[in-house]
Amino acid sequence: MSAPDSIRLDDKVAIVTGAGRSLGRAYALALADAGAAVVVNDVDAETAAQTVADIRAAGGRATSVVAPVGPTETADALVAAAVETFGRLDILVANAGVLRDRVLWKMGDDDFDIVIETHLRGSFTTGRAAATYMRDNGIPGRIILIGSPAGQFGSFGQTNYATAKAGLVAMARTWSLELARAGITANAVIPTALSPMTATIPAYTQVYEDYVAGKGIPAIYRRDHALGTPEDVASLIVWLASDASTGVTGQAIGIGGDRLTLYAHPAVLRTMNQDGGWSPEQIDEAWRAELAADAQHSGPPKD
Repeated sequence: MSAPDSIRLDDKVAIVTGAGRSLGRAYALALADAGAAVVVNDVDAETAAQTVADIRAAGGRATSVVAPVGPTETADALVAAAVETFGRLDILVANAGVLRDRVLWKMGDDDFDIVIETHLRGSFTTGRAAATYMRDNGIPGRIILIGSPAGQFGSFGQTNYATAKAGLVAMARTWSLELARAGITANAVIPTALSPMTATIPAYTQVYEDYVAGKGIPAIYRRDHALGTPEDVASLIVWLASDASTGVTGQAIGIGGDRLTLYAHPAVLRTMNQDGGWSPEQIDEAWRAELAADAQHSGPPKD
């Protein structure tokens, strides 16, 4: 069944960073299948070339830029490739990322810096370059950042990754305000899918290995764990990139397996006033008597 015209991306041009494999590759293929021309970015020339070749083999349009995200030069090269090759830029999917998992007391400076450089700075520089082009050319574009449940709830051993992913949601919400007058939307997608990153989680290692072996994903994982294929997530990317999502901005939307999730913005749970301010003793009394009952659980919600 073909997509409605409002979800087709014919005549639109997209950049997808980290598109050589896994989720990023699925995003690039899905955008191309919906009609968009795609600039495929990755640090691996071979995988980037394969994604481009697969898009072209299916009748789509694609080119590649092989470079690490983070530097402004890469962001400028991506926008230039879109405009020089396909004539414009309408969509950015800032997906590129790396993992360097360590508990806090074992995490080195380099472990922290490369994750922040790739996820957070990479999304910032590409987002800035894309938004500047879209604003200057009157294009009501789409900027899609990729978050994670780690950024929503925290994640043991992932200070760097959780920090970057939480920052990306805040970035999308901020850009939704700054770019609203230009008609440019900015949203964060929170994907949960089987991938090489997921395979590093002991509870999902065997599920991932079975999936790679072609054994399918048990229904309980698709439903209760929101774990599916990268293609499951790509459906949300296509919708957010399309005209059908006009007016949807500043949101954090999760998808994985059979589950679609709309995340809340941070909200004030409770306020209390004390004439003249608060002493430590008064804070302690207020916490024990009133606020503790509203304190939130640390980590993902428990089923």
